[in-house]
Amino acid sequence: MQRIKPDDVKIYSSQDFPNYLPKLNLLYDDLFSLGKGFRSRMVREVATPLGIKSETQQLLAQTIEFIHNASLLHDDLVDRSQLRRGKPAAWTKYTPEYAVLAGDYLLARVMVNLSSFGNIKLVHYTAQMISDLLEGEWLQDSVVGDHFVTIEQLDRIHNLKTGSLFKWCLRAPFMSLGREESTLHQTLEEMGTILGQLFQRSDDLLDYDIRNDEGKAILGDLKSGYLNSFGAFCCQGLSREQIEKLVKSQSLMEFKNSLGGEKVFDEKLKSFDQINSKMISLYQHHLERLETKHLGESEKSVLKFLKSLTDLLYWRRKPA
Repeated sequence: MQRIKPDDVKIYSSQDFPNYLPKLNLLYDDLFSLGKGFRSRMVREVATPLGIKSETQQLLAQTIEFIHNASLLHDDLVDRSQLRRGKPAAWTKYTPEYAVLAGDYLLARVMVNLSSFGNIKLVHYTAQMISDLLEGEWLQDSVVGDHFVTIEQLDRIHNLKTGSLFKWCLRAPFMSLGREESTLHQTLEEMGTILGQLFQRSDDLLDYDIRNDEGKAILGDLKSGYLNSFGAFCCQGLSREQIEKLVKSQSLMEFKNSLGGEKVFDEKLKSFDQINSKMISLYQHHLERLETKHLGESEKSVLKFLKSLTDLLYWRRKPA
C-alpha cells in the first residue's frame, strides 16, 4: 500500500488544526510525515468496496490515525524512547508537556468530529477502543523487567494495544453504515484480533534480526528490559538460571549461544512460525465466512486486500 500523506487525514473540520496553534501543527506534521498511514489506508481499503462516501471515509481515516499517533506520543514519553521512526521522539524535540498536550488534543478532536457524525454506537465503540489501548499500556508497563512473563500474558497486552486498532479498522466502516449484525462483527472482531497478534509477533521478531528489512535496532526490547513475544517463546522450558542469563545478552550471538546455539535458535523460530501459520489458517477460515455469510457481490472486491494482510503483516511480503 502507498504511504499516506499527512494532509490526507489532517483536516476533517476547519477547527482541527487552527493556525493560531503553530507548534501543534509542526509537531503533527513531523510525526505524521514519517509514518506510512497503514491503518488509515486499511480503513479506506475496507470502506471503498462498501460504497461508503468519501466524507465518511475521511472521518474514519482521520479517527484511526489520530488515535494511533496519540498513543505513540504518549507511549514514547512513558517509555522514554528517544527515537520514533528513526527521528527524535516528539517529547525530546517539543518537550514532554507539548507531547502530552498534542496526544490529548488528537483524542479530543476524534471525539468532537466523530460525535458530529451522529452514530452513537460508533462513538461508544471508539471510546471503548481508546480505553483498551490505555489498559494495554498499563499492563505492558507492568511487565517491563519481568523476565518470566508468559506469551499468554503478552498476547493479552497485544490484543488490547495492537489488536484493538486492527479490529476498529475492520468494524468501523460497517458500523458507519448501520450494519450491526452480531455474527458479522464477531467475525470481524476475530479477524482483527488475529491480525493484531500477527503484526505484533512479526514486529517482535525484528528485535532478533528476523525479516528485519527495515533495519530495526537488534535486541532493543531486551536491552530496555522488555521480553517480547519471541523472547518469551524462546524462554519456554528453560530454568530460571538459564532465563536470567539469556535476558542479559548484549548481542544476538550471545543470545543464541545462551539459548543453546544457532541450531536451537533456528528451531525455535521454525516452531514460532508454525504456530503463527496456524493462526493465519484460522484467519482464512474467518475470511471465508465473511465472504459467504456477510458480503454482497459488489462488496467482495475487499477480499483481495484482506487476504493480502497476513503476508504483509507477519511474513512482511508486499503484495505483487
